[in-house]
Amino acid sequence: MGGPLDYESDLVREKTMQLTVSGKQVDLSDALRTHVATHLDVITHKYFDQALEAHVTFSKARSFFTCDINVHAGRGITVRGEGEAGDAHAAFDDAAEHIATRLRRYRRRVSEHARDAGNRAKPEAGRQYVLQAEAPAEIEKQAEAHSEAEALHATIIAESDAAIESLTVRDAVMRMDLAFQQVLMFRNSKNGHLNVVYRRPDGHVGWIDPAGA
Repeated sequence: MGGPLDYESDLVREKTMQLTVSGKQVDLSDALRTHVATHLDVITHKYFDQALEAHVTFSKARSFFTCDINVHAGRGITVRGEGEAGDAHAAFDDAAEHIATRLRRYRRRVSEHARDAGNRAKPEAGRQYVLQAEAPAEIEKQAEAHSEAEALHATIIAESDAAIESLTVRDAVMRMDLAFQQVLMFRNSKNGHLNVVYRRPDGHVGWIDPAGA
């Protein structure tokens, strides 16, 4: 029934959506995987003509389970939900409800984006880096011993490709909210400049536009 620790399965399903379900320190049962597949079908088919792929990851921390869902549907559309509960089924339901809530909020605009994905210009390629957290004193010591570029390179612990889309500010905020991100860089479709939107500590959204300076 249940698989071994760190079990991962890939299921290619109708309409070419690929579902990946993985567990970190969690024994995944057939019933749980079926519940995930069925429920995500309902959500994605309600808001998208075709969802491309979904990744669901379960983990356990002390006495509760966590679930992280990432759904990719059309170019640039990523929806993320996180949940936690006393059992894996409930943790998934919590995360799925977060996704459904975000999609309900942006129902019309998400549907338009998914349908028009093929007509939009190809996004610019970029790189995303994760830097090792260091104390200010250690950063200053590195800067004294190396050039700025060398010091920065020494602190990179992960990197990945990143797409910089041409968007309106409104659509950039929508993308940031759907993906449950704190910050998003994009090219402003109205003036062609690189812009940034971000979630402020007070809950409001900040917007940086160099063209307005």
